[in-house]
Amino acid sequence: MDDQLLANIKVRLPEFEELLEEMNSHWCYEDSVYRFYYHSFKVYDLQNRTKKIVEALRSIAPEGRNFCQEFQEIIESGASGKKFELEHNKDWTHHTRVFVEAFFHAKFFLEMAVKYGKELKEPPDMLPSGWAALLCLYNLR
Repeated sequence: MDDQLLANIKVRLPEFEELLEEMNSHWCYEDSVYRFYYHSFKVYDLQNRTKKIVEALRSIAPEGRNFCQEFQEIIESGASGKKFELEHNKDWTHHTRVFVEAFFHAKFFLEMAVKYGKELKEPPDMLPSGWAALLCLYNLR
């Protein structure tokens, strides 16, 4: 299954590189984190960006594999389509921190897919941490 994951990544690598560039852009990464600290409702948009990454990660899952429980919980909390409500301002971090957390975790896995899609010719015997994390994501480790 490790072979299938790596092959799937390599097929989608150009698309993943483009998506990573988009997610690292000023208006996505930098501005979204700023919006969390500024208490701007625009941080809610981070959910859609996270969903876009999650869809890409789902597209490379080896056949019959789902995300691990930890990642699934993070995504369900932080990319659930929650809408801004004025009362969220009273407990801002409770309502919005999950968006940033989900984005960071999804972006990490996208970064690792790009990194190891470029570096690896075949699944390694000695597992670099990022590759091992990808294996955990798909319950392969």
